Amino acid sequence: MTVAEFFGCTFLVFGPVLSMFILTLANDPIRIIIFIAAAFFWLLSLLVSSLIWFLLSPLFDALIVGVVVSVICQEAARYLVFELLRRTETGLLEFTDNNSIIQNKHILAYVSGLGFGTSSGIFILTNVLADMVGPATYGLNIDESQIFPKNNFFLISSALTLAIVLLNTFWNIILFDGCKHSNYKKIVYVIFTHFFVSLISLLNQQGYHVITLTAVYLSTIVTGTITYKTVGGSLQNFTKFITCK
Repeated sequence: MTVAEFFGCTFLVFGPVLSMFILTLANDPIRIIIFIAAAFFWLLSLLVSSLIWFLLSPLFDALIVGVVVSVICQEAARYLVFELLRRTETGLLEFTDNNSIIQNKHILAYVSGLGFGTSSGIFILTNVLADMVGPATYGLNIDESQIFPKNNFFLISSALTLAIVLLNTFWNIILFDGCKHSNYKKIVYVIFTHFFVSLISLLNQQGYHVITLTAVYLSTIVTGTITYKTVGGSLQNFTKFITCK
């Protein structure tokens, strides 16, 4: 059962990521490079936030401080990726015959956002997946009085991680567009929702999984809708897609 749960949770989180990678990135080496570079910048932001937390922990020994520092570092790294791609457009044109990836800024934002999300998803879930293979994990008591009992810890963690991966992709597209057009509302929205999702996840410590999952997935739906409009989507196009017209 533990092995089955391991593969189920793994595919729940990384199945959509793998599908997106194969369908939209795998055939273009430039996109793969940008994907890996963005993942590296996320890891770099994690390193910087860890160093800052190490320095601040003797003064502020609270998890919420670490969360705030981490969000700030991640958003700074996201902006650095935007600036890096903006300044290297000319160089990228010399290495690719597919000019659409350079001319369409949403593609650059999507690819780098997927790299951000994948890197964060791997970091968040690796230890959880390692414990999942069994034969058993000490300390996960069952409390059937909760809507999401503690024995569903793995499933809850996987569902939240999937939302984080998708949100990072959406946030990148919105932030890149906001920076390009000096739309500060979009920039503020990305930073606010990142803080909101990160801080509300702390409620899991008290067992409020229903509140956390509901809030995070509502944020994902709203952010996905904003992203769809940002890239030029409309209700009419969505209706045609659903009805296969």
